[in-house]
Amino acid sequence: MPLLANPTLRLFIGAAMISLSPVWVKLVEVSPTTSGFYRVLIGGVALAAYLVFSGQRLQLSRRTWQILLVASVFFALDLWFWHRSIVYVGPGLSTLLANFQVFIMTAVGIVVLRESPRPVQLIAVPMALLGLAMIVGLDWRSLPEDYRLGVIFGLLTAASYAGYLLTLRKARQGSQHRLPTREVAVISLVTAVMLAASAMVEGESLAIATLDDAMWLTAYGIVSHSIGWMFIASSLPHVSTTQAGLALLLQPTLSFVWDVLFFARPMTAMELAGAAIALAAIYLGARPASKQAQGAR
Repeated sequence: MPLLANPTLRLFIGAAMISLSPVWVKLVEVSPTTSGFYRVLIGGVALAAYLVFSGQRLQLSRRTWQILLVASVFFALDLWFWHRSIVYVGPGLSTLLANFQVFIMTAVGIVVLRESPRPVQLIAVPMALLGLAMIVGLDWRSLPEDYRLGVIFGLLTAASYAGYLLTLRKARQGSQHRLPTREVAVISLVTAVMLAASAMVEGESLAIATLDDAMWLTAYGIVSHSIGWMFIASSLPHVSTTQAGLALLLQPTLSFVWDVLFFARPMTAMELAGAAIALAAIYLGARPASKQAQGAR
């Protein structure tokens, strides 16, 4: 298709597809761990099939396999926390909180990698906190317990996702392949095993009770986890950092839109202003690393 040959179009289509991730979770009548399991199982199988049918080999060193195992632990934690956050606070806020990983990545860069922060990054952090306070309210203790737990899970998602991105970046060092398809396929399938084990420990069933749930979970794994990610990853080498940063911003923005449209989330003027401030802060904080598409969920 000539239109899909345009990398900018692929970038924004991919961001739109990924923005649907929390919607699938909200639509299904399965446990959070189960929905995460099918996302990575179906998505991982799809990516592995793509590698097989395109004649590509894994070609991963022993060191890379070890790092990918650590990355899988972080990704399993990321999905475990995030899917619970979606249940408690909805697709929009949970996705916004998950994208706070850009500030954790900035902190790691400053403290561990001794990178000098840009002034705009230092401005972005208090902006994000202000935006979050405007969304959830200034009186934390007055919030329902489940809502507070959802916010905490969302922030733990951000920390886990930052760990995943850092280890994935480490695994990619020295790679001869332009796209991390191999690494993401391996991480997806290993994460599926971990989430299956988690479901067993928690006493949760991995059974899918209805055809509707099977359809939503398949869409989750194929549309958002596999195709959406492939669109973004294939376009990044061919777009500007500004375009990549806008795509980073589009994903949580659309998740908020879907939350309002599909699930009738009530939004006050204060909450809308807070979301706008937080999204602007995420964009500013991620700009130096926007080519990594760090906010893609």
